[in-house]
Amino acid sequence: MEDLVESILDYIRSDYTDYAIMINGEWGSGKTHFWNNKIKKKIESMQLNGKKYTTIYMSLYGISNLEEISKKIFIETTQLMDKNLRKYMNSNEHKTIPEYAKTGLDMANFFGVTQNGDKIDYADFFSTEDKVLCFDDLERANVDVIDILGYINNFVEHDHIKTIIICNEKELSTKLKSSNLEMKTFIATYLLDRQGELNQADKPIVEKIQEKIEHVFDKANDYERIKEKLIGETFEYAPKFDYIINGILMRYENDPDLIRFARENARLIISTFERSGTRNLRILKHALNDFKKVFDMVNKNYPNTSNRIIQTMLIFTIAISFEIKAGKVTKTKFMNIKDNEEYKSILVSSRVLMDNRQFYIKEFDSNYYYNFKADYRFFKFIEYYIRTRIFDMKIFKQDMETIRNTVDTENLPGYKRLLTEEYWKIPDDEFDGIIKSILEEVKAGNLQLIDTVKMYAYFSYFARKHLIDIDIKTLKGTFFNGMNLSCLKSKYCENVEDELAKIAIAEFTEDMDEILKHFNSLNMQLLEKQYRELAEEVFRCIPMKMELFYEQFDKKCMQIPIFKYCDPYQLFQRISCASNEDIMIIKEKLLTRAEKYPKKIEGEMGNIKVFKQVLDDYLKDKQTTIKIVVLRELSRDLGNILSKYKPTFLPRREEKPVDEV
Repeated sequence: MEDLVESILDYIRSDYTDYAIMINGEWGSGKTHFWNNKIKKKIESMQLNGKKYTTIYMSLYGISNLEEISKKIFIETTQLMDKNLRKYMNSNEHKTIPEYAKTGLDMANFFGVTQNGDKIDYADFFSTEDKVLCFDDLERANVDVIDILGYINNFVEHDHIKTIIICNEKELSTKLKSSNLEMKTFIATYLLDRQGELNQADKPIVEKIQEKIEHVFDKANDYERIKEKLIGETFEYAPKFDYIINGILMRYENDPDLIRFARENARLIISTFERSGTRNLRILKHALNDFKKVFDMVNKNYPNTSNRIIQTMLIFTIAISFEIKAGKVTKTKFMNIKDNEEYKSILVSSRVLMDNRQFYIKEFDSNYYYNFKADYRFFKFIEYYIRTRIFDMKIFKQDMETIRNTVDTENLPGYKRLLTEEYWKIPDDEFDGIIKSILEEVKAGNLQLIDTVKMYAYFSYFARKHLIDIDIKTLKGTFFNGMNLSCLKSKYCENVEDELAKIAIAEFTEDMDEILKHFNSLNMQLLEKQYRELAEEVFRCIPMKMELFYEQFDKKCMQIPIFKYCDPYQLFQRISCASNEDIMIIKEKLLTRAEKYPKKIEGEMGNIKVFKQVLDDYLKDKQTTIKIVVLRELSRDLGNILSKYKPTFLPRREEKPVDEV
């Protein structure tokens, strides 16, 4: 880097130059920082032929016309000639005037008279021998780059002012090719049509249009021509990131705990930054700032968190920042991963099953955690914070409680170790103990039903590989009994295929089919139980909590045969006590539901038929009132719904006297 500084200073020292120099580097790599902290200071400390150099820096970011550049130059030069202004800046150690303050300066400064009445020293003003111009962000200007370079060429060729241009030529090339693309395509298509070449089949139309655009609007060649005339030397800015990153860490000097941790893990920061595949120091600065928040919250709320976990948090914060902010991946890649256990399960399934859908997660993990071993390496609260900019305390506490309870593998239940990490990572001296503990959990029915199935897949595999001394028949009997007990404590598993895909066994054996058949039978029983509980919860709201009933019914019951799981007699009692308006609303919901989801609710038609018969029995010989009319309309529409189905639903009910109903 010192060689680059000296090369630039050699250009400044040259007696006569009629060219500018360019510093080329990627966005966020620290080019502007390099100018401010290395080049500018060196230039302004130089003294040649009895004169000290003055630097004039201008960012072209957002410049929309050449006049704005002229105004910027004028402001930057006149601010250095006002004695009062210079005195104030020197006394307050200001190097430059803030942009907002420039707009508030007395307009007299722009017309040759300063606030203290001094006239501009025109000899100083017209002098160019001690000026160095620096134009930054060339590729971000909203003016044609060719026009800007032509404008700058006036200073270089005619006034021989030392001029430095800072830019990202890679982005500049993209901008030259993509600017006004719609207009260029239209004109190129028009020209091809006029020349009779558009419909010729010698080349694809897209290729013809592209060639015509390049021929007519060859801005890239124009740029190269003027660059060859204007730019004498181009220096590639490839900083030594170790030095720069250590400089970035200096901003945390006032936080002794954080700066100590950061300095101890500087190599980790640098290696993670390098693995990002970018040179964007700006993203790294933001990531480290975000990590400060993470570090402070962990130390405040969970002060005994191990150093290894905090190191992993540091890696993850930097990694996730680069993946999202550098535009490498859409935010949804991480959004749907709910916790570390699911993250590790995805890794297991992607490695064993070669699941291309999870290929990115596998690559992410392999890249950033290369040679860094950690059992817990996905932090939902950090991912959510980086993605949304919201530090969610609920997610934070969930993650930290899980870490506190599971990060020590000695205290982690054996079955969870099998579900969250490859079995071959378990040390041989721990394997037998883990197998024994899992069997005890299975026999007691302590695992969720789906987890019991997963465990059988592993145990069957272990038995066939002679890793455990249990025959398949005995093993199957143990797990069958365990599944029956587990069913008493388990919840229905909806995404069965996704869960089974997490098993790190490439192929299932024949005995697995019997286990799955038994699982499916038990899982359907759990679904029936879930629906019965839902039906009781929802219909209990009639008639006293109708708003809650509508909300629950619309959200949870529209596409399931919920009436199959209710007592038609109790349902009649509740609905008959509802207001007339509520009965009409319920009727409309039933009609809408039958229209939209006839197949999904077919299973409830038996109970609907019983409910209609109970309703009809009640309505016999009743004197007409508004309530009776409304209930008759409900009965009529229930009949219309039933008429759409085959007459296979026969009522099963014990006859009850009408007055009991």
